[in-house]
Amino acid sequence: MRYVIVSVVKGDAGNFNNNLRKEVFEKFHAKSSKLPAHFTIKAPFECDLIDEVDNVIESFCNNHNKAKYTLEDYGHFDNRVVYMKVHMSEEGKILHNNLIDELEKIDFINFQSYDGKNKVFHVTISSKKIQKIYDELWDYVNKIPFKFNCFFDNICIYKWEDNTWKLHKEFNLK
Repeated sequence: MRYVIVSVVKGDAGNFNNNLRKEVFEKFHAKSSKLPAHFTIKAPFECDLIDEVDNVIESFCNNHNKAKYTLEDYGHFDNRVVYMKVHMSEEGKILHNNLIDELEKIDFINFQSYDGKNKVFHVTISSKKIQKIYDELWDYVNKIPFKFNCFFDNICIYKWEDNTWKLHKEFNLK
């Protein structure tokens, strides 16, 4: 099975991202992830038994406190991805890096530069074949300012099933 590990952005910030993604799709036909608003902790990976991952994340959440971050401003990866910038607190970075350390102990979990400790934290708006409309899309979103104070308070595992991501389990930090 294919899985992904994320932290879901909830409340007003999550609603803002989900609505902006819909708006961008309707206006520009620019697609995004089938996941709810989130930042990625571990990019999609394959495994047959997810129990070990469940156990590591559950134990981690039971022993760690949530951390603050702010969503403000837009960013992009070349002309391929437009996203909301995550300004992670120092506590959040430490929390994230400690989680990576724990997940790396699992044999089949391997991190790359784009999803490991030095990742660019972001919440994607659009990432599917946007090169031809990038300039127009970039100008459009930049006219919609935002600032949200958020908490890195959950770790969710989603499973790819029936051509979409379905929640496998959600774990909450203290």
